Amino acid sequence: MNESSQPLRMTSQSLIVALALLLASLDPHPGMAVPLVEPDDDVFDLENYDLTSDLDLNVYGGSYDYEDSDQEIEVGTVAPDTLQPANQPTDGPGEEATPPSLPPAPVTLDFKGPGLFGPETGLGMPTCLLCVCIGGSVYCDDTGLEQIPPLPKDTTHFYGRFNKIRHIKNTDFLNLNKLQSIDLTGNQISEMDEDVFRSLPQLQELLLAENSLQAMSELPVTMKRVDLRNNRLVSRGMHAETFKDMSQLKFLYLSNNKLDYVPAPLPLSLRVLHLQNNNIQSLHEDTFCDSHDRNFIRHNLEDIRLDGNPLNINLFAEAYICLPRLPVGSR
Repeated sequence: MNESSQPLRMTSQSLIVALALLLASLDPHPGMAVPLVEPDDDVFDLENYDLTSDLDLNVYGGSYDYEDSDQEIEVGTVAPDTLQPANQPTDGPGEEATPPSLPPAPVTLDFKGPGLFGPETGLGMPTCLLCVCIGGSVYCDDTGLEQIPPLPKDTTHFYGRFNKIRHIKNTDFLNLNKLQSIDLTGNQISEMDEDVFRSLPQLQELLLAENSLQAMSELPVTMKRVDLRNNRLVSRGMHAETFKDMSQLKFLYLSNNKLDYVPAPLPLSLRVLHLQNNNIQSLHEDTFCDSHDRNFIRHNLEDIRLDGNPLNINLFAEAYICLPRLPVGSR
């Protein structure tokens, strides 16, 4: 190498050394700095430097060992965010705490919606909240009622037993064209409006036992069962021939009242007639039979109770000659 290029080579070496010292002074991690080594003149020979040759990084010192770092890097699955408890505030210090979010309120029914729980009772709630409505049946037993509540129009069976009802009004069952059964056993009913049941086209069962009735309103001819036991009924309080046209009537319970006679004529469909513990003193030959037809037999009527009346049934043999069984009576 000639003498003119020697000063240039020395100047390049000095610049490299100065640059290395500068980098070492600026490095915040001295332990990770590139170590200083004695420069090789051949490597920095600018005249013979081959730009196409591979750069040997080892010329700057030993390879960097990443295990010397204090920070450990681990590649793996990203962990899910930790859920904060609902009652624990997540705001930073100095910030106003945000109240925990509440779950959305469930959808509620509109209790004031017309017809949703039946008509309003006037007691602060609809009928089907005060009572129990299952299908077409309304159960209001032992709920302290003093009057019959408004019933849904599709009611078929109404149970209002053991309450404090005293009066049945004409409007209580108005327009209930599907009503088949009414059970008001065990109330304090002493009054009822005329024709309160007459307008019910499908009524089949009426149970008014254990009340204080002295008179009975007229009933529809569709009746199958009538229970008026344990009242204060008297014969003059019954409509004349009230049961005559009830061609489907099978069960008639009138025991423990104050009746003076059997409410004849009775329909041929009748199977059970209970009249015990009344004030019946005599029987007529047409009470059960037909005095104009000696061959007439009442086949269906098999259970007649007359015991507990001031009556000697042996004196009225012609009254029950058409019966398949003798009535149970006194004396």
